[in-house]
Amino acid sequence: MTATLHTDWRAIPPEARGCVAAIGNFDGVHLGHAHLIHTLHAARPDAPLAVVTFEPHPRSFFRPQDPPFRLTSAEERRAALGALGVRHVFQVRFDAAFSHLAPEQFVNDVLHDALGLVHVGCGQDFAFGHRRGGSGTFLSERLSELGVGLTVVPPLSDVGGPFSSTRIRRLLQEGYPERAAEELGRPFAIRGEVQHGDKRGRQLGFPTANIPLGEHLEPARGVYAATVRLPDGRTFGGVANIGRRPTVNDGRESRLEVNLFDFQDDLYGQTLSVALHTMLREERRFSGLDELKAQIATDARTAMAYLERQRGA
Repeated sequence: MTATLHTDWRAIPPEARGCVAAIGNFDGVHLGHAHLIHTLHAARPDAPLAVVTFEPHPRSFFRPQDPPFRLTSAEERRAALGALGVRHVFQVRFDAAFSHLAPEQFVNDVLHDALGLVHVGCGQDFAFGHRRGGSGTFLSERLSELGVGLTVVPPLSDVGGPFSSTRIRRLLQEGYPERAAEELGRPFAIRGEVQHGDKRGRQLGFPTANIPLGEHLEPARGVYAATVRLPDGRTFGGVANIGRRPTVNDGRESRLEVNLFDFQDDLYGQTLSVALHTMLREERRFSGLDELKAQIATDARTAMAYLERQRGA
């Protein structure tokens, strides 16, 4: 299912009103988010399922100096929410004016008057409004006065504690995409447009698609077994490198480079989704291009073998 995106909360069409909606940032749309959405749907299966979320992420707005940290772009988030059965995504623009909205205004003006929600779901730690002044108690009391239901959902946990975007970011930064995938419910993927590089990979016999990380979190620098989804839906195995290429580059910018197995066509300007499955080795400097070329060949064979085992599992 593809969720319908609404980016102006002041202009919601009549057919999108009357929903039951979960509220949150939903970065990553991980198993904890899925638990919230499924629990909310079970509470009100009679109403269309929606999500109220924010763009940019409030952390990006308040702390623009922070390094990129997103697990999913807004487009990836919408696709993942649609896969969970969400029919409408109300993507509220988080700007200076919205950040100063009082808790009561958020409930009255946005949730009730503009979106016309009939039921709301959130996590236990949800806070909202100017300086996060709105508590769960306030939300419950005000929604009740407006005749809107509320479901507060306890976090989904395992032996390591509650599932969270923060925990998944840490796993990726430590080089464990397999464990991150278990908590996401799917492999972590970086989506971006292929840009021209210095053609170094082609010179080494391993042409690569170069994709800026953009707002995506930078996982641990190194080499990964990957699968690449093209815009037409075709998927290819590959070997990906994330880092600053210390052997051949000046090291100023990290990026993603991926070599697609058994693929020769031009990819420039196309938007690819590169899923990372396992980290093969950390980034390191080589003595020269010959040693680098030999290592890349070894990495490619290792990635192929890993992906073949996964297909046979």
